[in-house]
Amino acid sequence: MVLRVLVRLALAAAFFAAGVVKLLNPAVFAVTVGAFGLLPDQLVSVLSVALPALEIVAAVLLALGRRGGLELTALLLCCFVAVLLYALHMGLDVDCGCYGPSDVQYKAFGSIRRALWRDAAMLAGVAFLFWSGRMGARPLNRTTT
Repeated sequence: MVLRVLVRLALAAAFFAAGVVKLLNPAVFAVTVGAFGLLPDQLVSVLSVALPALEIVAAVLLALGRRGGLELTALLLCCFVAVLLYALHMGLDVDCGCYGPSDVQYKAFGSIRRALWRDAAMLAGVAFLFWSGRMGARPLNRTTT
């Protein structure tokens, strides 16, 4: 089904771009991760490299239609949504850091809310891929999820 392939490749492109942007400047991403206040300082720099690497792995697996790509993407998106909801709940005015630093001219919480909408749209794409795959849509190959 062409729509499945397009959704899968769009998700892969989004995750690949996000991972590459963060890996090009992990120090900037580490500041963003630290601003959420969820991790001890020692783990911030580790996550600022590990998370973008996982995004790239998810993107490659998705693009190639390999097993685990969709599940990893779903897991990462659920984690991102949880962190963004935490930030809103706590009243944090921080950049989400999803695709590098955002424009400083945006109003408070704008980056978080935009990121939530974007992640919700991507989760809808993931749900579509899971649902259509379970409902008999023909995979591209035996390892396609």
